Amino acid sequence: MHTRRSVLLGGAGLFALFGVIGAGRSLAKTEAEVFEVTKTDAEWRTQLGDAAWRVLRHEGTEPAGSSPLDHEKRVGTFFCAGCDLPLFSSRTKFDSGTGWPSFYRPLENAVRTKPDYAHGWVRTEVHCRRCGGHLGHVFKDGPKPTGLRYCMNGLSLTFRPANAPS
Repeated sequence: MHTRRSVLLGGAGLFALFGVIGAGRSLAKTEAEVFEVTKTDAEWRTQLGDAAWRVLRHEGTEPAGSSPLDHEKRVGTFFCAGCDLPLFSSRTKFDSGTGWPSFYRPLENAVRTKPDYAHGWVRTEVHCRRCGGHLGHVFKDGPKPTGLRYCMNGLSLTFRPANAPS
């Protein structure tokens, strides 16, 4: 005999099962992706340090308001902290009020995206196209001209002012 509770709990179990399967598909797709820069997990951890390693290599998120790059106002370029690929121009940076560096457009051929099911709903993860490092997520609540908000972890980025030597 089915009670309303057993049906609801069964439905929640199916939702959780399909959520895990969906997440697995997304993860498998990323793992099959080949990147120009590859290292072992230990090599990444040594290069990046624990906090950046958790964000870039294990899809972590830094606490809101913790990155000095959220307040960076100089003209320049934001690079991948993992492989030094130029990702965003400071001209596309804006204050989203979220506590993370936000941009309305990446540089051409800098990032890739994939579905992220980690929290039970679909978000769009952004990662570096060269090393696969997790940068953050993109949302459809940004300013014109794109209407997009690339909400990035500061630990995933480095910044070089336009007048600094490369």
